[in-house]
Amino acid sequence: MSTTSGSSRRALQPGPSGWLAAPALAFFLLFAIIPLIGVLFLSFTSWDGLGEIKLDGLSSWTTVLTDPVTGNALLVTAKIMFFSFIVQAPISLLLGVFTAGGQKYRAALAVLYFVPLLLSSAAVAIAYKALLDPNFGLGAGLGIPALSQDWLGNSDLVLFVVVFVIAWQFVPFHTLIYQGGVRQIPTSLYEAAQIDGAGRVQQFFNITLPQLKYTIITSSTLMVVGSLAYFDLVFVLTGGGPGYATRLLPLHMYLTGFKANDMGAASALGVILIVIGLALALLLQRLGGKNRNASQLEGA
Repeated sequence: MSTTSGSSRRALQPGPSGWLAAPALAFFLLFAIIPLIGVLFLSFTSWDGLGEIKLDGLSSWTTVLTDPVTGNALLVTAKIMFFSFIVQAPISLLLGVFTAGGQKYRAALAVLYFVPLLLSSAAVAIAYKALLDPNFGLGAGLGIPALSQDWLGNSDLVLFVVVFVIAWQFVPFHTLIYQGGVRQIPTSLYEAAQIDGAGRVQQFFNITLPQLKYTIITSSTLMVVGSLAYFDLVFVLTGGGPGYATRLLPLHMYLTGFKANDMGAASALGVILIVIGLALALLLQRLGGKNRNASQLEGA
């Protein structure tokens, strides 16, 4: 009798039904899982994108893994990931803390900071490509020789130019994340610190940073995994050049599939891209601790 009544109480517990997630799961299955299975299947085939699909075993994988261009693409991707992270992370954090203040001038500056969020990556790339043109760009227009270098044609400079453009576009997004995180921190913590005589720098390192632990993990995950999807910006800005200097992995996948007409090898590159993204996301989430749903306000 008690067992029956217990199961009845569990069945009548208030809360959303699991069936409410069915539409989202259906879309995820249709637009994520099934295409992923299709890409995995194509990686074991030989197909030019138009003709007959032929099973070819590990031929595409052998081609991809032995191609030096693939190794270079992985290295370029790692460089862009690393440099864009060390540039974006501290700037976003500091701007997020700054714009979280209640002063009116900070709100006005925050509006200006977020303007790049309104622009598409292709538009940003086109604008910077025109501004950096050594003959007709900003340097030539202002008559400043230092700005008239061939920024996008010099293999020693182009990677850092790409990192700068990426940071310019995406720092506002992560600033917004940190701004929201800082505003969740109870003001009582800062008031108590002021009573104890702690300055702003001490408050930042002893209160703000610890309280933003999960926000930092979230932002870092988006930065690192997002660096695997900088295809459109790099494609329009440099096209992967000069040479292979900015040919990162997603761009290499596109050029292999749609320029070289080798969909099998492109699918293998796509699988590699997915595996790297999942591995990085899981690694960063593990750094955040086992309880991912815990509140960041541990000291509140």
